[in-house]
Amino acid sequence: MDIRFDNQVAIVTGAASGIGLACAELLAISGAKVALVDIQSDSLEEATKRVQGKGVAQGYQLDVTDIPAIAPTVSRIRQELGEVDILVCSAGIGIHKPAEQVTEAEWDTVLSINTKGLFFCNQEVAVQSMIPRKAGAIVNMASMFGLVAGLLERTTYCVSKGGVVQLTRTEAIEWAPHNIRVNAIAPTYVLTSMTMNALKDREFKACVLDNIPLRRLATVEDVAAATCFLASSAAKMITGVILPVDGGWTAR
Repeated sequence: MDIRFDNQVAIVTGAASGIGLACAELLAISGAKVALVDIQSDSLEEATKRVQGKGVAQGYQLDVTDIPAIAPTVSRIRQELGEVDILVCSAGIGIHKPAEQVTEAEWDTVLSINTKGLFFCNQEVAVQSMIPRKAGAIVNMASMFGLVAGLLERTTYCVSKGGVVQLTRTEAIEWAPHNIRVNAIAPTYVLTSMTMNALKDREFKACVLDNIPLRRLATVEDVAAATCFLASSAAKMITGVILPVDGGWTAR
């Protein structure tokens, strides 16, 4: 199956690195005009140049926790690239800390980025571009730890991703009459800079691999491929689905 996104516009948040960048690259290679959105200006500039080497792309700096800034950013993307067909919300953060030590500020930071910012990005793209045209595909980045309890010291992350899971399901139902499909990816541990430090601990890495029946970590390309499938017309009858890309972890 050759998945193509010719003449479509895609927004990817958290696109300066990791999963977001891999999604942006694959979308561009597949013909989409890609708006890379991220808070990190330097990394975003480098990522945009990289994606431009593979297709049409433009970078937009945005802090997804700055809710009033989301609407003008989406409006600018629409003016410069066109109406939005695909939204991939990949911006995220994790704090590894025992539950009894988590501060209110840390709680707010994780939930603001992973859940609140994601919701308002979904809302703004839907209101501005998808609902009026009665068309669109949204793919949110959840986690297998939004479906099952995580390993130690992941409380805030698990709660935030559990929120993404339920947010995705409820949006899928609410926006189905507008022909907007909303799905989510639930990856296992992925080989990114965000996880590499934790995985340097051999005992911890062994514990992780023991829980993955396929006995390997996911790559950003694994996640990007699943994301592009859900965003494509090949998945036109799929909505409200949380797709694990976890090597079988949640099947246990």
